[in-house]
Amino acid sequence: MKLKSLALAMALICGFASYAQTADEIIAKYFENTGGIEKWKSLEGLKMSAKLSQGGMEFQLEMIQLKDGRQMTMFNLQGKEVKQNVYDGTTLWSTNFQTMKGEKSDAEATENFKKDIGDFPDPFLNYKTRGFKVELLGKETVDGTEAFKIKLTKSPIKVDGKEEENIAYYFFDTENFVPIQMESEIKSGPGKGAISQIKMSDYQEISNGLLMPFSVSQGAKGGPGTPITLTAIEVNPKVDPKVFVLPTE
Repeated sequence: MKLKSLALAMALICGFASYAQTADEIIAKYFENTGGIEKWKSLEGLKMSAKLSQGGMEFQLEMIQLKDGRQMTMFNLQGKEVKQNVYDGTTLWSTNFQTMKGEKSDAEATENFKKDIGDFPDPFLNYKTRGFKVELLGKETVDGTEAFKIKLTKSPIKVDGKEEENIAYYFFDTENFVPIQMESEIKSGPGKGAISQIKMSDYQEISNGLLMPFSVSQGAKGGPGTPITLTAIEVNPKVDPKVFVLPTE
């Protein structure tokens, strides 16, 4: 009886180890198929131009992400420049749509953002050294495509002063081993409790064999997504530091 229990325990342990190893292999294959992990590690920044369609209107976006955490999304609204989710290395801020002035994010949002700085250019790039966990949950069909479902558990975030789990589910195409969908729970704001869903497709070469999706759709799961079409991605751009600074007026 004891031998049977021991054998069962060993089988379960081996099964879990096999699953974890399979998740690692899927992630390794992803980087291999999109240019190679060394090329991903060499990225210092990205500057993206995109078109966003919403409410029958089209907006031209400019998005900048740098390895040191500085980032910015900018677009034009009725002749006025609007910036969202801007981080200058210390302060996180956005343009207030009512006053059209720069407004600092609260301390909790800033703290949570700083935890994600190391996610550039991809949260799976250094997940082991950052203490993140990955788990293969099996396969699911995403818009007619068979995909591996991988659970990524990152460092906890704070919501209303309390620590909460920081989990995202990624769906990797079983043929090409690239992410085609990501889901995570919205932890705060008007959409709290809903599931955010991002779909990715149209992978194209951006530089020296590196591939990234040029078609992205974001919204709440079960609802219509907001389509974003990337028109250009510049690798390691030269960026004026002033574009990240919160206006003083």
